[in-house]
Amino acid sequence: MKFSTIAVGTAIAIASLGENHASAFSITVKNQLTQVTTPSSPTSLTMIASNEIAPGMKRKRTKQERLEAASKGLQVHVVGLSIHHASVEVREKLAIAEADWNSAANSIVSTGAVSEAAILSTCNRFEVYYSASDARQAMAAVTTYLAERSGLSVSVLRKNLFMLSGDDAVWHVMRVSGGLDSLIVGEGQILSQVRQCHLHSIEDDGCGGKVLSRMLNNAVCAGKRVRSETAIAKGSVSISSAAVELSEMYSLSDLNIPFSEARLAVVGAGKMTRLLITHLASRGLKEITIVNRSMQRPQELQEQFPDVDIDIRLVDDLWDVIGRSDIVYTATSSTGYLIDEALLEENGLAGGRPLMLVDISVPRNIAEDCKMVPSVAAYNVDDLKAVVAKNTAMRQREMIEAEILLREEAAAFSSWRESLSAVPTINQLQEKANALRRKELEKCTKKLNSSNPNLTDKELEAVERLSRGIVNKLLHGPMTHLRKTESIEDKKATLKELSAMFRLEEEVNTNGRVKPTSRRK
Repeated sequence: MKFSTIAVGTAIAIASLGENHASAFSITVKNQLTQVTTPSSPTSLTMIASNEIAPGMKRKRTKQERLEAASKGLQVHVVGLSIHHASVEVREKLAIAEADWNSAANSIVSTGAVSEAAILSTCNRFEVYYSASDARQAMAAVTTYLAERSGLSVSVLRKNLFMLSGDDAVWHVMRVSGGLDSLIVGEGQILSQVRQCHLHSIEDDGCGGKVLSRMLNNAVCAGKRVRSETAIAKGSVSISSAAVELSEMYSLSDLNIPFSEARLAVVGAGKMTRLLITHLASRGLKEITIVNRSMQRPQELQEQFPDVDIDIRLVDDLWDVIGRSDIVYTATSSTGYLIDEALLEENGLAGGRPLMLVDISVPRNIAEDCKMVPSVAAYNVDDLKAVVAKNTAMRQREMIEAEILLREEAAAFSSWRESLSAVPTINQLQEKANALRRKELEKCTKKLNSSNPNLTDKELEAVERLSRGIVNKLLHGPMTHLRKTESIEDKKATLKELSAMFRLEEEVNTNGRVKPTSRRK
């Protein structure tokens, strides 16, 4: 019988108290510590139960456990929404900061219906990749979690969500990583984001598991191949460059001045701001004001762009900066609005000189009601679709080549996934062979000892190694054949033939002979 470390430790502690106190004690278990205290003795004995898992913590599965789970028919799925299916109003309600991706994945797995999960949340998409053996139950658990988290009803969510399973889910993540599902076809930022999704999934607190982490890793490899073996990323633009292109396109109509003469400001100093400055500088714009909560990141940007005159201001000067700018880009991680109609009116910017606001954040930094303010032209990420439509048309040929590469990577994952169905048979074959080997070795050892009682342990060990070597070499061929890439039908036929050939449904009795396994009726 197997006892937990807490149970054994408690028993030792009680025994050490003696007969007089063993009947009156209290046990406290907290943070993996066991305390045993008696009324007559205020001193408590504390023992660390290092093998226990604290409540609410997810135990990291062993490699064998992950293999067994993967071979039990886990299927991959994806549920999510993107700029193609849902408006920014819905997307921002589900947006999750990267630091919280694993926390959300753990919440989904804790429902018990999902075996593995990973989150991908960007300004243009929110997706949950997961694996489960019961697709219907898992889908219900995931959508319920999303409804609770977003505050939206399941019926509203279903109108915006897309749901894919099996090969369709695999194909989707390949296209996402390859940049074919992006608003900007071929943009490179999504590959980095999928890579982060994979890396988070295999962290200590990640929930990637064997199947999902393999799929995400394949997707990252696929994305790299697409960008290195095709020209799809050549001349491609990101969300940031699309925002610059949009403001350049509408500068004359909205502001009555050419884009080259516009006074520019950016709120935020993250990756999107760095890309914005890159594209603005490429168009000859050398004076930009950055508004941020701290000085560190803007100063780093000053060092990265020595040829650009960057004026750094803190958030307290936000409205002063907006008041003297023609175009203001917002790219922060704030979950609330930084600019809305009331604030524009309060700061005397409603109905005055023309002002363009371009919001590339999700959740949004600029409220929708800003579009109703006279003299203010406000745009968000959904307004970029018209700007980038021409880029998709220009890349049609590259998209076809990219899809050929992506299908190769998707097929490679699917083949690997199907190979897992052979794991139980391989385990059965190894167990059966080793059981027979041990029985025969036991009989052989007895005969050897009776005929030559002076055999040394080293000589007996040599016989043991010989038996293992013979079994391993005999099994190598069948197991290699099982792992080979075949169609699903061929693999099922092979598994059936191998099971019958080696009589895997039969058990080995104490005499080293096989006996039929009793079947349940």
